Amino acid sequence: MSRGALSLERQCVLVGLPAPTVELRFAPPRRWRFDLAWEGHRLACEIEGGVYLAGGSRHSRGRGFENDCEKYAEALCRGWRVLRVTTDMVTDGRAVGYLERIWKGTHL
Repeated sequence: MSRGALSLERQCVLVGLPAPTVELRFAPPRRWRFDLAWEGHRLACEIEGGVYLAGGSRHSRGRGFENDCEKYAEALCRGWRVLRVTTDMVTDGRAVGYLERIWKGTHL
């Protein structure tokens, strides 16, 4: 589990949101996992790290970006809503704020 996922999981619990499942495999036999997920509600959160690395990260270059697009498209086809955030958004509280808004503003 990444530090960002651990931090966001703790933030969710601290603000009263249901505890998410960490590293949920959502499309067997594919090995795709969501960083955090609320399976019964088909809500997931993906934390995109390394966005400011010189030369980019796996997620922002060629094949890695295309693989992520395939993963998110398959998630949507299976009825999942996926919130994508950066590590900075977890650190400064924006990520948990978005999750609070999702939980309060929808019929989960």
